[in-house]
Amino acid sequence: MVRRALGAVAVAGAATLAWALVEAHAFTLRRVTVPVLPRGADPIRILHLSDLHLTPGQRDKIAWVRSLASEPVDLVVTTGDNLAHPLAVPPLLGAYEPLMSRPGLFVFGSNDYFGPRPKNPLAYFGGPSLLHREAVELPSEDLRARLTAGGWKDVNNARTSLEVNGTRIRVVGLDDPHIGRDKLPSGRRPRADLTLGIVHAPYRRALEALADDGAQLILAGHTHGGQVCIPGVGALVTNCDLDTARVKGLSTWPDADGAWLHVSAGLGTSPYAPIRFACRPEATVLTLVERGDD
Repeated sequence: MVRRALGAVAVAGAATLAWALVEAHAFTLRRVTVPVLPRGADPIRILHLSDLHLTPGQRDKIAWVRSLASEPVDLVVTTGDNLAHPLAVPPLLGAYEPLMSRPGLFVFGSNDYFGPRPKNPLAYFGGPSLLHREAVELPSEDLRARLTAGGWKDVNNARTSLEVNGTRIRVVGLDDPHIGRDKLPSGRRPRADLTLGIVHAPYRRALEALADDGAQLILAGHTHGGQVCIPGVGALVTNCDLDTARVKGLSTWPDADGAWLHVSAGLGTSPYAPIRFACRPEATVLTLVERGDD
């Protein structure tokens, strides 16, 4: 009886692992509507990409990202952790190339600066992961130069502004709080119809800084949506100090009257833990529409 029970557990475990390996490649496009624009504004469609963690051999992921060029979006925003290999910049640019005809904004995550290392998955229950002192440096400056040469704007600890479909958008971005690179940029804050905040890791201090700066919509990534979730329960960890209720999707920060917050569950995983369970890899098209309170 015991042997039979152990055998059943082993089979169930193997089946779960097999599915988690498959699910990590089940790329999904989410669609979300955000009522954040002033009365009379035309809708704006933003493609939010995050956490590709790309390695050169991930052809299915590259092809899927390229296919998103068929979406009629007005702006592309990537919230970092693009790389998982020192040679991943050329294939990443191959994935993004069809999208770079659209205006774009980007910030970096820790895995744009430093390569991933093997970790004990149970360590995430003890708190956010730490940067290893022997972490391999990634070609972040090459990536930055190529993205900006393609026309996308670098908003790591920076401000910019743009006009989309007649709406004036003020943008404030932060470099990655997960490794202490975030610093709210100084400078002029021009009048705008919408203020957009962008950051990789949605630490509370970063969200508070962006909200205090006037952000009405904040885009972030980093959490992988929990990556391995329990059906009916959800994520157990966020790898930052954000609560699990906001681990992915649309919510508000810090409360119902605050800024809209969209956290992407991202498209990748560490190459040392290439699994997802009850948490498909994703990109999102956010359709911004007019608010109902004007």
